[in-house]
Amino acid sequence: MADPSSYRPQPGQIPDSPGVYRFRDEHRRVIYVGKAKSLRQRLANYFQDVAGLHPRTATMVTTAASVEWTVVSTEVEALQLEYSWIKEFDPRFNVKYRDDKSYPSLAVTMNEEYPRVQVMRGPKKKGVRYFGPYGHAWAIRETVDLMLRVFPVRTCSAGVFKRSAQIGRPCLLGYIGKCSAPCVGRVTPEEHRELAEDFCDFMAGRTGTYLSRLEKEMHEAAEEMEYEKAARLRDDVGALRRAMEKNAVVLADATDADLIAVAEDELEAAVQIFHVRGGRVRGQRGWVTDKVEAVDTAGLVEHALQQLYGEEKGEAVPKEVLVPALPEDTPALSQWLADRRGSQVSLRIPQRGDKKALMETVHRNAQQSLALHKTKRASDLTTRSRALEEIAEALELDSAPLRIECFDISHLQGDDVVASMVVFEDGLARKSEYRRFQIRSFEGQDDVRSMHEVVSRRFRRYLQEKLKTGEWEAEEGEAAVPEDDGRPKRFAYPPQLVVVDGGQPQVAAAKRALEELGVDDVAVCGLAKRLEEVWLPGEDDPVVLPRTSEGLYLLQRVRDEAHRFAIQYQRNKRGKRLKSGPLDEVPGLGESRKQALVKHFGSVKKLRQATIDQICEVPGIGRKTAETVAAALAGAVPAGPAVNTATGEIIEDENPAPAGGDTSRQ
Repeated sequence: MADPSSYRPQPGQIPDSPGVYRFRDEHRRVIYVGKAKSLRQRLANYFQDVAGLHPRTATMVTTAASVEWTVVSTEVEALQLEYSWIKEFDPRFNVKYRDDKSYPSLAVTMNEEYPRVQVMRGPKKKGVRYFGPYGHAWAIRETVDLMLRVFPVRTCSAGVFKRSAQIGRPCLLGYIGKCSAPCVGRVTPEEHRELAEDFCDFMAGRTGTYLSRLEKEMHEAAEEMEYEKAARLRDDVGALRRAMEKNAVVLADATDADLIAVAEDELEAAVQIFHVRGGRVRGQRGWVTDKVEAVDTAGLVEHALQQLYGEEKGEAVPKEVLVPALPEDTPALSQWLADRRGSQVSLRIPQRGDKKALMETVHRNAQQSLALHKTKRASDLTTRSRALEEIAEALELDSAPLRIECFDISHLQGDDVVASMVVFEDGLARKSEYRRFQIRSFEGQDDVRSMHEVVSRRFRRYLQEKLKTGEWEAEEGEAAVPEDDGRPKRFAYPPQLVVVDGGQPQVAAAKRALEELGVDDVAVCGLAKRLEEVWLPGEDDPVVLPRTSEGLYLLQRVRDEAHRFAIQYQRNKRGKRLKSGPLDEVPGLGESRKQALVKHFGSVKKLRQATIDQICEVPGIGRKTAETVAAALAGAVPAGPAVNTATGEIIEDENPAPAGGDTSRQ
């Protein structure tokens, strides 16, 4: 690895102006391209103490062997040059989005004498109008099939077209009215091109004109008693409306916008784009990428904008681009987009209304895309095997950890403190082995103490199972273990590796718990979320796995699953506590009889005022139960009176409880 100080430019050499810079490695290959408003200030950040840099940035500057730059006049020029160099050099440390699949688009070949409508994939060609992309090719074909009734544009290949022209007979579509048959001269090239232009206009969202014209012609034909023509026009209108219905209206009719959403974690990011034209979602696409450089959401958005519009011009760039975060150089990006479109482009974050709601939908799609990508990656046997081997090598284990258990602590400001234990066997989640814990030994917030308690409880149960088989000798005074009842035991199998969510303190607590129990054959490590560092007991420095390491990916997935499981349990526990009412404290009173009591009296307040005899009138409530209910309600402290904050009046609690028996507000 190179020392950045060995190729650091001399003071005063770097100009204080906008520009684009390139880092090269020892073989003169470009490994990173960036742009800056001030080259001097930006490049100075790379040549500070390596220990203070982000791990990804530190890897880049130590891999590089030289840096060079190009001065430009404006930030817009810098943006354009950066995009060109990234496309040309494909630097390994730049974020580059790649389609997770080749999305099909509806294409109209306006560069041909007789334009053709077809499904196209791959790079865009000059002179071809594109609509989409679509999720599936069949969605395009269904739409085209409906529209060919009104716009009978050619869809056949060059070979079929030439053959029909030679024999003087059109193909089947020409006979059934779904092609104007320019191959046999039924229409002139000019008339056929006009049909293709009308087709493109309709697909671009200008639908009202054609529907109004067809409906007018239909009414005129009916008035002139040309009923067959009127019926044909009626069917044409219906076909166009069905084609429009395939793209739901999500925004105002005149809205042309692209919505970009990002879902990310420390290592990867997924981008989803919805293309809205004429208020309808006309296409969708997405990418998943490795985060090979230190970049935030705004940076990911900037890279996505370059990828989307770097090769586009005219109406392919919409009037409005909605994003989750504004890039640092928003004015320059807006000007760059406007230059490519030829008119003003609005780049902003949606704040309210339909656009914000649609952005949330796009974000959910991005999250699902990232989760699906991770699931596919984790399901590969070869990848999982390599991940386990990398973990064993990094942690210096004797063998691959076939069973990994991960612990995480969750609470809300010190309340409802819980813990989770998730299990991965052979790199896959084993959800039947997941366990949840409530912290019992103390109250309040102390993650380190909580981790010690949870690990101790888990392995104490493991030792109890070993006592039964004679593998572990009971110490004097230790409680006897009950006989085996034949049921599968929850903590019978030990892991080869314990992972805790946290850094040195949590790792030390887990290791101390194992040592106190005499367990010395289980490895321990911690995964700190901030920089994805792996901590080992007693070590002052973390183990930093490579960003591309499958082992790091598996550890991250195990940690994230433990975090998810802990938060889910903590929220459920808090929800039950908040919903509890005085009737929940009555022993032996089930949900059905609680609902019957509240339904009979209308509210808990009226039930509290009732006599024992009145309570006995409720079906299913005996005298002993009525006495218990009355005693419990008498001991419960009633809630304070409700106050109207606008007027200061005290509101009497006369509102009946819901029919379902929800007593949470009483």
